[in-house]
Amino acid sequence: YPARVRVAIVDQIVPQEDAKCNAPIEPCTSSTDTDAHNQALCLYKDQVHVYEMDASLALGPVFARHIGHRLYRGEYYAMQSDAHVTFTQDWDEDIIQQHENSRDEMAVQSTYLTDITNSIDELTGQSKRHTRPIMCNTDYEGGIQGKHLRHLSQPEGVPTITNSPQLEPYWAAGFSFARGHFVVNVPYDLYQPMIFQGEEMSIGIRGFTVGYDYFATERSICFHHYAVGPNAKKRGKVKHFWDNENLYRGTGIKAMKRLLGIVNMNPEVPRSTWDHSEEERYGLGGVRTTQKFYETFGIDVVNKVTEHNLCKFVNGQMHNMFIKHLRSDGMGVDYDKIDYKFKNPDK
Repeated sequence: YPARVRVAIVDQIVPQEDAKCNAPIEPCTSSTDTDAHNQALCLYKDQVHVYEMDASLALGPVFARHIGHRLYRGEYYAMQSDAHVTFTQDWDEDIIQQHENSRDEMAVQSTYLTDITNSIDELTGQSKRHTRPIMCNTDYEGGIQGKHLRHLSQPEGVPTITNSPQLEPYWAAGFSFARGHFVVNVPYDLYQPMIFQGEEMSIGIRGFTVGYDYFATERSICFHHYAVGPNAKKRGKVKHFWDNENLYRGTGIKAMKRLLGIVNMNPEVPRSTWDHSEEERYGLGGVRTTQKFYETFGIDVVNKVTEHNLCKFVNGQMHNMFIKHLRSDGMGVDYDKIDYKFKNPDK
């Protein structure tokens, strides 16, 4: 149902070099060719809204997605995806049905996307895969911006839960589908320029405290054109926001200190040393605590270590153990009834 879909794009381009996202391959009006008039960007041009900005002003994905969130106009569902993504035929019906199958008003389907290679049937547009990724693998990494959690490569397999998406602990920026109120309740933080790694834990933990539950889709409805294999040459030409980092030197360090401070991940840093601007708007919810998140999923924010092999629990037990505590009104899993604390089973 393309007429029901509204697309909002933050287009960071190099003038006179990059094509614009809302420019059709062939002009809509200058050709008598029927195929030109039937291009999606011609038929549905009024449903595509673009915020265009010079690439040299790009401040990283957090700031760009903050702008993207500002383009939200009250739609019932809201989806976020990376660029360079191809969707399956009838993806909209599929993802909505999967979402409704969760019976969870606070559900957020989210994952790292599978590579496009050999994933979509060229004739039918349907997925050729029977597996899907699930978010369960993260660890601390260092760097100039300080130690923070970064999601690693995620396992992909045949779903162990059927007729429903499957509970998972983590949120991914590359694909997210939820009721529209997720965008309203967990907006991207305006005050986190030059942040790349770390954004997913920021949104994910803040969303957890608001009461949202993260799910892996049962079926993949889109696939990513990663810079590998046949797509490596083309993707290798894409500019990066850090190409202009000298213009914004030092801002990323300050932003990371705020990011970690808001989610209580840097208790060793005095709270007085980071920016608290509009913290009520871009901060935590009141349904769950960050401590509950860290204890449940084996994260030690003091010693900066995680309990490894969480995927064994996520793939085998988490959904069945936690979903029985879904509130009767569908307003999320009641973590007050969960006292589970993950420990590495291989220790």
